Amino acid sequence: MIDIVKKRQDFYYRKAKSEGYRSRASYKLLQIQERYRIVQKGDIVVDLGAAPGGWLQVIRQLNATAIAVDLQQIAPLEGVTSIRADMTATDVVVERIQEIVGQVNVVVSDAAPNLSGVWSLDHARSIDLASSALKIASGVLKTGGNFVVKVFQGDLFDAFTREVSTHFGFVKSYNPQASRKQSAEIYIVAKRYVDTSGT
Repeated sequence: MIDIVKKRQDFYYRKAKSEGYRSRASYKLLQIQERYRIVQKGDIVVDLGAAPGGWLQVIRQLNATAIAVDLQQIAPLEGVTSIRADMTATDVVVERIQEIVGQVNVVVSDAAPNLSGVWSLDHARSIDLASSALKIASGVLKTGGNFVVKVFQGDLFDAFTREVSTHFGFVKSYNPQASRKQSAEIYIVAKRYVDTSGT
């Protein structure tokens, strides 16, 4: 009951309700966008782990086309194509995206693992999800494309950030104001994708 009360009292939760966003997480992407200009008008953007669709609403608001990937059904949004798939099945997801649009301008992911309460395990699972997102991004991004992914901070964070840096010309970590104060989540913002596959 206390958790429910806290959620209802949360500023961004209330703001999302009043402004018609499906999730308080919408403000995280809005704040990332305001600082880093990840999405441009006319872009094709892949949102991994997209349910319930808060980030999709922001992407459409920015006049970009969205492709949503999630195991859960997502309520329809105009300008959004949904792929019902597990983002950790990276080869399948890459193939489906390529079939629909070929290459894309931006890949974003606000996905989080199911929490066990064991921090080291939850952190490792978060890095695994982020690694799946990076693999998908590497398979579908146009040269010069952008990437945003949520991870939990921990001992694997620096190594993962270095891995992202091998694919992008610009990499920063960013903690949006809309993230809860007690949260250990942080976002890696990467721009200017460089194809290192040699193909």
